[in-house]
Amino acid sequence: MRPTEVTDRVGREYEPTLPPAPTPVRERGSTVRPFPSSRRLVTAAVRAGRRIVPMHGLFEVDITTARRLLAEADPPMSLTAFVVASLGRAAAAHPQVHAYRDWRGRLVQHRHVDVQTLIEVPTADGPFGLVHVVRDADVRSVAEIGSELRAVKADPASTTTGRLLNTVAPALGRIPGVYRVMFAAMSRSRRVHLASGTVQVTALGMFADGGGFAVAPPTLASLVVVVGGLSKRPCVVGDHIDVRDVLDLTVTVDHNVVDGAPATRFAAELRRLLHTAAVLAPTPA
Repeated sequence: MRPTEVTDRVGREYEPTLPPAPTPVRERGSTVRPFPSSRRLVTAAVRAGRRIVPMHGLFEVDITTARRLLAEADPPMSLTAFVVASLGRAAAAHPQVHAYRDWRGRLVQHRHVDVQTLIEVPTADGPFGLVHVVRDADVRSVAEIGSELRAVKADPASTTTGRLLNTVAPALGRIPGVYRVMFAAMSRSRRVHLASGTVQVTALGMFADGGGFAVAPPTLASLVVVVGGLSKRPCVVGDHIDVRDVLDLTVTVDHNVVDGAPATRFAAELRRLLHTAAVLAPTPA
């Protein structure tokens, strides 16, 4: 007889039935707390973006060359900074993709490219994506942009938006509707677009492994690029198959101000710049 078997009164063997394990006890319920003022900023910005008619494009880019050059630099350079610099040059070549309409309904195009990017910083309400504007991204180097982004990450209070986030924003957030009115007024202001930029980069892929696309809601920016996942995939290189580093990107433009054909030409230029790592090429002396 096996050690786990027992016999009944008539000598029949059977497996004993063990009592069920106790169900883990946990406390049920919910917690109610004030809505964070930093989140009110986000919801107001998304409300302001409702005026935009979004047109999305999802595409993959082979950035094997770029990743090698970024890693070989001393110190290594940021992938986000590389995307910002490449996007700035592509947007400068196709200014219609980040145009917008002002209060009088006129079409406004900038001769420069200022790019908003989100940098996660700690706040009293938890981590928050701080908007930082990279000025003249179409003419600056990847190393310079990367140094700026690292400095803001290390000391958010060194920027105007970082100081406002911890001083003015909490007080304004307690006034019902103030953010909604503020962003509605900002959405068509030339002065605000000059200050906040017309292009936005959101790098979601850094928080997850593997490939994947994401679509961000429009806000004040006319052109939004979401950096998705990065993964190794088989690609056709010449006449053979090779494993390459592939980045997933989502481009969103405002269909109010640009049609599909110009937007497609812009996306093709952005893909070329990223694939060839043109912004990392040595500058002629």
